[in-house]
Amino acid sequence: MFITWSIRKIHYFSVQYSVMVQLPESEFILNMLKRDLASDLYYHTVGHTLDVYEMAALFAERENITEADKKLLLIAALYHDSGYLHQRDDHEHRSCEIVRGVLPGFDYSQNDIEKICHIIMATKLPQQPHSLLEQIICDADLDYLGRDDFFEIGNRLYREMQAVGRIDNEDDWNKIQIDFLQKHQYFTNVAKTLRNTKKAENLNILLSKL
Repeated sequence: MFITWSIRKIHYFSVQYSVMVQLPESEFILNMLKRDLASDLYYHTVGHTLDVYEMAALFAERENITEADKKLLLIAALYHDSGYLHQRDDHEHRSCEIVRGVLPGFDYSQNDIEKICHIIMATKLPQQPHSLLEQIICDADLDYLGRDDFFEIGNRLYREMQAVGRIDNEDDWNKIQIDFLQKHQYFTNVAKTLRNTKKAENLNILLSKL
């Protein structure tokens, strides 16, 4: 997928990716997500969190983000759906409450905490990012829209919504996905380059089902 990267660059990314996940504040929230997320959250799982984290790391590397900002971005990615531990609606605000309650214990400054919260809040739909870091997490959060696993991951979200009575059948779900894909846009250059073509293909497949 990123064949233009040098072997040295890929190795550097892999090391940085692993180190960040192993930070105490990272392990703290990942362990909570693994242990306490509701069993009927088929889409908003720890796997989704790590997927967003991984894509945010890749996009940040391609967009030449500073190391300091990259750390805040990736911590935001790990905490962005932690609000689902308590509620589904308006979970982004709950995620920020968790950040404000937890991260001071890991020596994060008030300024950094608020920056992390701004990044998290950018993922609230409809997405309206106001900085490059916010654009990156928005694109990472919906990266799957332009990937080969779009239908597999979309089915998990369908099951999650069906479990709480927010969708009745696959026909209605396909219409919702079509509307969402038609309105969605990636913000970063790297996401546009990597995902727009496949996203259009996925949309055409859905349209063929009408």
